[in-house]
Amino acid sequence: MIPFVRSPKELEGVKKIISESGLSRSSTFKLWMMVEIPSNVILLEKFISVGIDGVSIGTNDLTMLILGTDRDNAEVAHEFDERDESVLWAIDKTIKTAGKLGITSSICGQAASYPEILDVAIRAGVTSVSVSPDLVGPIRKIIAEKEEKIFEKG
Repeated sequence: MIPFVRSPKELEGVKKIISESGLSRSSTFKLWMMVEIPSNVILLEKFISVGIDGVSIGTNDLTMLILGTDRDNAEVAHEFDERDESVLWAIDKTIKTAGKLGITSSICGQAASYPEILDVAIRAGVTSVSVSPDLVGPIRKIIAEKEEKIFEKG
């Protein structure tokens, strides 16, 4: 999982370093990129064309960078909301782009515990979500219910 890749060119450089280290993508070594920066969403098709197997949406950093806020700074933390319309758009766009181009997508961070984010992610076709161990059971149930409703509607 490669974090904070700012450009497709930078991804090419990282892949070169990986290759020079004797590693190569295979069925047992997948190369994933974190989507944490607005440019990752905007240029996702170009990042994918460089060659990655999946993306994981880092909702905490993506939210801070889209909204220009810092959840750890008391003066601006009240502006941090992963359910903001612009963040939901970015999540939807990322998952749909990944699916269209045949790679897996995941959401990590606290965001997967919000029903609004799960709605967007499931409808867009997210492959997986990661949550803290104490939320695995409840989130599994919520996802199953949401998927059932989606499939009932066709």
